[in-house]
Amino acid sequence: MDSVCLHSQFSRTDFLHSKGRTCLKFDILKCGTWQGLNSLYSFKNSCSGLIIQLNFKIPLKQSAHVQALGVECQNNINQQSQEALESDACKCLQSFFSFPLSSDVISGRWCSEIHVGPVGHPFKSCRGPRASIRKGAHEWGEAVLEDILVPVGAYHLYDRLGKRIPHEERFSVPRIPAVVELCIQAGVDLPEYPTKRRRKPIIRIGKKEFVDADESELPDPDPEAPKPEILAEILDSEIVPPSSKEDTTLLAEETLQAWEEMREGAKRLMKMYPVRACGYCPEVHVGPTGHKAQNCGAHKHQQRNGQHGWQAAVLDDLIPPKYVWHVPDVNKPLERELRNFYGQAPTVVELCAQAGASVPEHYKPTMRLDVGIPTDVREAEMVV
Repeated sequence: MDSVCLHSQFSRTDFLHSKGRTCLKFDILKCGTWQGLNSLYSFKNSCSGLIIQLNFKIPLKQSAHVQALGVECQNNINQQSQEALESDACKCLQSFFSFPLSSDVISGRWCSEIHVGPVGHPFKSCRGPRASIRKGAHEWGEAVLEDILVPVGAYHLYDRLGKRIPHEERFSVPRIPAVVELCIQAGVDLPEYPTKRRRKPIIRIGKKEFVDADESELPDPDPEAPKPEILAEILDSEIVPPSSKEDTTLLAEETLQAWEEMREGAKRLMKMYPVRACGYCPEVHVGPTGHKAQNCGAHKHQQRNGQHGWQAAVLDDLIPPKYVWHVPDVNKPLERELRNFYGQAPTVVELCAQAGASVPEHYKPTMRLDVGIPTDVREAEMVV
């Protein structure tokens, strides 16, 4: 095991398995190809600490006057988001596998459901292969990072205002984590994924026509200018788990804070840079309009000839929270008869909460922390 990276969304990485542990291998400032949810690709040799992978929305105005689009990352929102992504995102997700949690993360062998706890939940909600034979009961196994942080890929655009990617070019355009693509369009520079930067507003002359402003009088960019390091490689041997319960709780608090800052940074970026999502499948596209690749495999895709149904994306399209059942007491397994009394939380939040972190207020309603859990089925039947 050479190195450890943490966040699948920020990097394309190789998953390395070692007894009871998942690690990711990456090289500094390299972002690899990602196939997205339809056909998952393993990340490889990469990690980009941008402002967290997100999708944004903001349709282009159909006006004939000058409109500022795609400038370099020099404004406050881009800088703040970049800091939230590059330092917090990786720092945060690295911690998921750097400290021993009070319970394990397990996943269904036949479906995508996961559970945070030493014993899987008893609810018969499996819809995977041969679920009817098992009467919906889950078979639990070891989870990997992709189970917690669902990878979402997107095509990389050299020119975000250029022509839409046609179906015939779908294999020649690199795919990278959607959050990485979002950050690139917002100003993050990755040498292996060049992008066109406009330093002056474009001149729009029609709905789909525009002219780039003359930049000849502007000084040439300094190629020797130092660029900040996006991510530093963290060797597996350098990761030291906390030695006490207090250290574990502190690490869980830092991880949860980084998760919140990452999502908030992504949400702010999405207000400036449009992100599209398919209404039928998990495909996302970072740009004003969706691509033309006919690779939608959702229900009745034959009737649409595989075309995606593009619409404005929301934050959860870019960073799926992956909800799990909240376990009020990790020493006591959930009971099937008391299912209506249990709440749910994003996996990251539940993971950190079980490690001792304080739950943010906006998660408490869905986790149903204010609901008393009956001690047995008889008491539950008495609840009105």
